[in-house]
Amino acid sequence: MEENQPLETRSSRKTQKKKLRIGRVILLSFLLLIVIAAVYIFLEYRAGLEIAEETNLPEEPFVADAPTENITNYLIIGIDTRGEEKSRSDTMMVLSRNHSTNELKLVSFMRDIYADIPNYQSYKLNTAYFLGGVQLLKDTLSTMFEIPIHHYAVIDFKSFESLIDILAPEGIEINVEKDMSAYIGVSLTQGEQKLNGKELLGYARFRHDELGDFGRVERQQKVIDAVKDELLSPKNVLKLPRIIGALHGYVSTDMTTSEEINTVISMALGGKVEIEKMTIPVEGTYRYGEYQHAGSVIEIDKELNKQYLHEFINLESQ
Repeated sequence: MEENQPLETRSSRKTQKKKLRIGRVILLSFLLLIVIAAVYIFLEYRAGLEIAEETNLPEEPFVADAPTENITNYLIIGIDTRGEEKSRSDTMMVLSRNHSTNELKLVSFMRDIYADIPNYQSYKLNTAYFLGGVQLLKDTLSTMFEIPIHHYAVIDFKSFESLIDILAPEGIEINVEKDMSAYIGVSLTQGEQKLNGKELLGYARFRHDELGDFGRVERQQKVIDAVKDELLSPKNVLKLPRIIGALHGYVSTDMTTSEEINTVISMALGGKVEIEKMTIPVEGTYRYGEYQHAGSVIEIDKELNKQYLHEFINLESQ
């Protein structure tokens, strides 16, 4: 029995050494994968930056409102510069994210709302951006609706086209509800279509039917939903670093790269993300008006719309 003991000890030591070698190989392999992943992410991010470097939008002056407990509100502004130094905002939305529930709620503001613009006489809401950029539009919305805004993102329509073509080279699927061509630069046919960047932008901007701007806002919300689904699709996980790099060049925002990455990743890890939608003004809370200095406008019941908005994004609980 005693004679066998050294043999058993040697055998046990060999087994331990073998396990240590296997453990080291696994650890080194894991570290190598991390390095490869980091290099891949860096190179793809740089590639995205290079794609967008010629259209890099400058960061605008912006003072964020104080943070709330669970909700972060992002002001999203779509503009059509057409080479001009100043332009009106064509699209104005607030994306509200509830961190405790991972809910997303999207509020679209009609551009013809007759708005109280601080330090100016009342004009259409989209004039606020023309007069004072992001900050004045943010102050106008905050004043009218008492809604805190914590971050902003401005995207030019040409940049939107490019981003869509990076995200979905084969197009994004949209059910086009009618033939469309008037003043959008493309011709779209009714039915289920895969639209490239230019076509998707044209679809979102179409308003020459009986619904006018209200129909246009509905299509913009539909496009946001489709783009969100495409962005968070498992097939596009490897594209995310390049897309975030391009976003950094194509989109003017106060957010840092790490904040952008964390926002996208946290949404993706949250599983299937639905976006609830709302349009201001709410049906039955407005009438049309006409002013010599502003033209045809939408006059709204501010208190009622503010109430609906606060209830929709659950603002009173903050």
